[in-house]
Amino acid sequence: MAPETRFQILDGALEILREGGTVTLESAARKAGLTKPGLMYHFATKQSLMLGLVDHVVDGYERALAERLPGPVSEAAPAARIAAYLDWSLAGSFDQSDLAMMTDPRLCGPLTERWAARMGPWTDVPDELAPNLRSRLLAARLIADGSWFADATGVMPLDGEERALVGELVTELLEVAS
Repeated sequence: MAPETRFQILDGALEILREGGTVTLESAARKAGLTKPGLMYHFATKQSLMLGLVDHVVDGYERALAERLPGPVSEAAPAARIAAYLDWSLAGSFDQSDLAMMTDPRLCGPLTERWAARMGPWTDVPDELAPNLRSRLLAARLIADGSWFADATGVMPLDGEERALVGELVTELLEVAS
């Protein structure tokens, strides 16, 4: 599979979402300058295209998140992972293409499952943590989720000053949790 063609297809599908359109095999092929059979060489079904799109979006997230940690996510303490996720969510600019896992109601199950599996290493809060620590980490994660979602939907996003103030407040939560 030619990686550049695959990326071209996925980048085109993201552009369709940013423009408020619906991703179909036909629309993605058109956007990439391919025929539908040409696109289907890379993505045989709509589900494979949409799962590829979720992976494409999360690949970018993981690169940005990894820059916020001194080492691999697998070695980071829960508070460090959540702090990286918070910083990323408050610093990023997101749009409706970031909601790729919710764009097709018929595929919502497999898409959100993939999304959760890919983002889990960053956002999971271990059950075995002390309740006070766990609740602080969960609160911080939910605030980060809310900021990300508000930006991606364009519904009541935080302005720059609000982002800074929320970031300071959540950093206090995380300092106690560290």
